[in-house]
Amino acid sequence: MLDGSGSIATFILFAAVVAILVWGYNRAKAFGKLGILAWLQSIVLMSPWLLFFGLFALGIYLNLVSILFLLIASIAVYIWLGKQLRAEGQEALLQQKAAERIKQETAAEPASSSQQSEFEQKNAVLEASPIPDEDLTILKTIFGIDTFFATETIPYQDGAIFKGNLRGEPDTAYSKMSQKLEQAFNDKYRLFLVESPEEKPVVVILPKTNDPQTTTLAQKNLALILLIGTILTSLEAASLLQGFDLFDNFGRYGEAIPLSLGLWSVLIAHEIGHRVIANRYQIRLSVPFFLPSWQIGSFGAITRFESLLPNRTVLFDISFAGPATAGIVSLLLLIFGLTLSHPGSMFQLPTEFFRGSILVGTLAKVILGSALEKAVVDIHPLVVIGWLGLVITALNLLPAGKLDGGRVVHAIYGRKTARRSTLATLIILGIVALFNPTNPIPLYWAVLILFLQRDLERPVQNELTEPDDSRAAWGLLALFLTLATLIPLSASLAGRIGLG
Repeated sequence: MLDGSGSIATFILFAAVVAILVWGYNRAKAFGKLGILAWLQSIVLMSPWLLFFGLFALGIYLNLVSILFLLIASIAVYIWLGKQLRAEGQEALLQQKAAERIKQETAAEPASSSQQSEFEQKNAVLEASPIPDEDLTILKTIFGIDTFFATETIPYQDGAIFKGNLRGEPDTAYSKMSQKLEQAFNDKYRLFLVESPEEKPVVVILPKTNDPQTTTLAQKNLALILLIGTILTSLEAASLLQGFDLFDNFGRYGEAIPLSLGLWSVLIAHEIGHRVIANRYQIRLSVPFFLPSWQIGSFGAITRFESLLPNRTVLFDISFAGPATAGIVSLLLLIFGLTLSHPGSMFQLPTEFFRGSILVGTLAKVILGSALEKAVVDIHPLVVIGWLGLVITALNLLPAGKLDGGRVVHAIYGRKTARRSTLATLIILGIVALFNPTNPIPLYWAVLILFLQRDLERPVQNELTEPDDSRAAWGLLALFLTLATLIPLSASLAGRIGLG
């Protein structure tokens, strides 16, 4: 959990929420009524939590039944808004925009015979292209006036970049070009429709040999070593929570196993979430490279894509499924643990400890009530497991690089925003580590991102088509709950409600 100045941290959480909502509105209003409806979906998903935390800050506590009612009501409204979106005819709007774009591009760039001659001259300079001339000649035939009008060809790695003008919607253009490419070369080349540094659509053709490589034997051995290391650190973390050091009292390892298994249930749920959705899309994933941690048992796992991803929707679904599954499991364990807590429970924690997380602290106050007015509170072991699971999930949802959160931001907002969020995350982690040297987790996580995960995921094959607005709303909710998990309660608020 990230410690810090409480009142400032709470203000940062709500300021971030307001900034996200305002940014989302400005982004949505350009799409008219459809955009506003989609923006309202994101508000509806976050509204129960905003209401819950807002009332809590005012000293008004909702019970668990009220919270569940708010969640169910928000989901019902979310579904209703989804029906309104479909009724508005989103597909018709997209087709209209495509027609307008084709009309504008055609007016700006008439395909005269002189331009066609210039196009051929530009392509003639590709003598040094790594693609054989006969293949290059055939490749040019996959383009057309209704998909992508190529004007320039540039050698790139083992393939080529084709600059030009996109005609029509990216999904349709990509589908038509891919079919022609497969008919001409079977499985020899891959087509990518991406955005250039100049923010213009370009087509990249690469040979199959550039596909992601499968995990090597050496990498699998490394994954096995990390798995063993994570088993040991999870046992060590569980033993420390029970008041002894496993390595000084190894004969007591049996006492640490139940808590360790609880932590592994969250880690396994995370991996299952990824793999179920990956299998649905027929995407191969590498073996998980678990990250051991002495502080909390594990930082989760690094999992690589071993297949090309067809679009950003697939990137979102696979990346989101893991933390969503683990987060639900962790939240349920936390709530069940708090409900089962009673005087004489296995663990005793200082009440002040619950100040370390807005989400955990508020839920604890709602469920435990006056029990938190004591200096020490007895809690069920499931509280600890659920809390650790939420922290691990939140760390993996930080919007940086190849973390799940970074992949979610990449999927929803594109590579440029993902680069900026990665830099911002590293800066914030660095500041937190600098001003709170007693908590090593932010520093460790910043170093891990910087050296292992800071690069973005490789481009998907159709990089231009965004996921639908429903996915964007769920992504925003996940990022919001990440902040609520990692940011502590303010000292003044925590003191006023009896949390330390």
